Amino acid sequence: MKKETIQKTIEDAQKALAEDKTLSLSMRALFNMLILIIQALCQKFNITSFNSSKPPSLDPNRAKPNRGKSGKKPGGQEGRAFATLQPVPTPDVIKHISVDRNLYPEDLYKAIGYKARQVFDIEFSCVVTEHRAEIVQNANGKKIIADFPDHVTRPVQYGASVKEHVVYLSCAQFLPAERLLKQFHDQYKIALSCGSIFNFIEEAAKRLEPFKKAAMYSLINADVMNADETGININKKTHWLHGASNGLWTWLEPSEKRGTKGMDAVGIIPTFTGVLVHDHLKAYFTYSCQHALCNAHHLRELTWSFEEDKQAWAGVMRTFLEELNVAVIEAGCVLSEEEAKPWLERYKIILEQGNKECPAVKPPDPQPGSKKKRGKIKQSKSRNLLDRLINFQTETLRFAVEKKVPFTNNLGERVLRMEKVKQKISGCFKSLETAKQHAIIRSYLLTCAQHDVSCSDGLKLLFQGTFPQFALDVIETCS
Repeated sequence: MKKETIQKTIEDAQKALAEDKTLSLSMRALFNMLILIIQALCQKFNITSFNSSKPPSLDPNRAKPNRGKSGKKPGGQEGRAFATLQPVPTPDVIKHISVDRNLYPEDLYKAIGYKARQVFDIEFSCVVTEHRAEIVQNANGKKIIADFPDHVTRPVQYGASVKEHVVYLSCAQFLPAERLLKQFHDQYKIALSCGSIFNFIEEAAKRLEPFKKAAMYSLINADVMNADETGININKKTHWLHGASNGLWTWLEPSEKRGTKGMDAVGIIPTFTGVLVHDHLKAYFTYSCQHALCNAHHLRELTWSFEEDKQAWAGVMRTFLEELNVAVIEAGCVLSEEEAKPWLERYKIILEQGNKECPAVKPPDPQPGSKKKRGKIKQSKSRNLLDRLINFQTETLRFAVEKKVPFTNNLGERVLRMEKVKQKISGCFKSLETAKQHAIIRSYLLTCAQHDVSCSDGLKLLFQGTFPQFALDVIETCS
């Protein structure tokens, strides 16, 4: 049944109930209670990822917007960057094809050149390198053995490329251990064990200790930082993965706690003094830095208030925020004081409209002789949203007057999003320690991507005992 039909049916029932004078007070109260329950259930079912903070993964039947026809012709568009396969000047293998002279009239033929075609293939193979240290003996019978390279420490061991590839498949592509082992066995003819995978990840995490200091230093001293947290499963218990990013550096760290205890344990936000962009979790406001709220959350909540709670002011505010965002982008990502003034006045007018349409709930008069302190008065979702927009006006509109402050907390949410994918593919972590190892590697890979360094190149440098240049510069500053 369509939403409009349900609402019309409820309104007809309320009208009939009001006109029927034969019902007793108890029956009338019962019917009113049933109507309220039906309305509450309808509102619950109408909550989607478009009008609330409900994630799309929990909203499988969400209506997907129809983008319509673009009017463009099929195929590559003018001005696009081409990525056509191009021949290389120095191929790895050259195969000569001779003309079969038996197929042509007998004559004197001489070779005058060739026509080349190149085929790009992949070879999966295990390459075993044996290091043979020379042994020499002097006249007295004393033996001297040449020194092996520093990285060759055992009679038989895995090389850096194996470790790099294992960590890449596990932490970048989220391959479960069993599938990873099968790939190495089937394609590379290398028989790994789960213990080897664990050891390689542990080694990568230890090598990243200098990166940890550099990442935390860069984030603490950033002008703007996005922060968010999400639940993760560690040994069948819910823990919290805290994330922080400024677009160039990212840090992820799991904790048993969600609020200030977890944030204090991570140690970035307590000493951060710039603008913190977040989703209005109260724990963030316990820190003395400046704050900016995610307007993507506001837009979704305003959509719910307008469509489900029939709050006209919410629809006006939603349009206002969208138009203000466009104006800020067109103005070069920041408005001057004079440019921002009319927008601020318009914002206040909408809030006044909201106060009239959705007034605050007045607390009841205290009972005579009662010493018990009354708790917070329960209000509607729309009123709570309106209170937030009133009380946090500066934080809501900060994106318009400070250039580096974004309209949404999309960056903070995006760095955590793939961890949900990882848990869907590979399941939960077995311990907090393994979750921390995964988190520091993910932090490194995300930061590499933000500096246009591929995951493979970043891991290759890591197992060679160094870091990309962007990291070396900050590590040197921190040391």
